Amino acid sequence: MKRREAIVGTGAFLMAAIGTAAMAQGKDAAHDHSNMHGSANGALIAAAAECVVKGQECLAHCLVLLADGDKAMGSCAKGVNQMLAACGALQNLAAQQSTLTPAMAKVALEACQLCEKECRKHEKEHAECKACMESCLNCIKQCKALAA
Repeated sequence: MKRREAIVGTGAFLMAAIGTAAMAQGKDAAHDHSNMHGSANGALIAAAAECVVKGQECLAHCLVLLADGDKAMGSCAKGVNQMLAACGALQNLAAQQSTLTPAMAKVALEACQLCEKECRKHEKEHAECKACMESCLNCIKQCKALAA
């Protein structure tokens, strides 16, 4: 298998996974995340979850463009990938009301700031980057609120 075929195949797999996640999220949209199971972290959980969904879409888009030779998307893909790791962990810890949540929120805040900066470079050309950037801005706001 050629490298290009592997990258495109990975992108297609990610798009299918995103579709499944989006459908699952659609079912959860009816729930009020601001009071998730009585959690004081409901808004933070929802913001981190939105970052994960929008970030997965952005990363899949970046991979397709990278496979087509658009090297300008490399920094964006790297930033999004790091944000996905941080926001996924934040979402889990906040849902558990872990004492580690504030520390993870600081890491996620930094990851979201880096991701937002990279996605902003592409927001006018790529809707996926714009949506990711906007979700990062919301997560940044929620992370800062936790620190206040």
